[in-house]
Amino acid sequence: MSTASVVPEVVEAPVATPSAPVKLTDAAVAKVKEIMATQDPIPAGLRIGVVGGGCSGFQYSMSFENQAGMMDKVVRFADLKVFVDATSAMYLNGCVVDYVETLEAAGFKFENPTVKSTCGCGSSFSV
Repeated sequence: MSTASVVPEVVEAPVATPSAPVKLTDAAVAKVKEIMATQDPIPAGLRIGVVGGGCSGFQYSMSFENQAGMMDKVVRFADLKVFVDATSAMYLNGCVVDYVETLEAAGFKFENPTVKSTCGCGSSFSV
């Protein structure tokens, strides 16, 4: 009896390919790598996802991971691995993540073409 293992799909993306569920700008990649370098131990990659919650129904989530999950799509931006689970990939299709710094605030900004509306504070959305 043989056992089959599920291997996460890996998409090589120096900038990102059309098949990648999410794209990161150079500024976002640089900031993630800067933050990762301060972690002990250094994580294997960044997980980007969509979770239920917020005043509009969904919120974005970002966290560091030590390995990909069985159903994850793994996208590489240079030497940064980004893990996206299958459910989140549906909501993130075409999404671009940028890192912006202004006089008022600094943080990651999600530009998602599938979003129909956002809440007043901008941290949650609906599709």
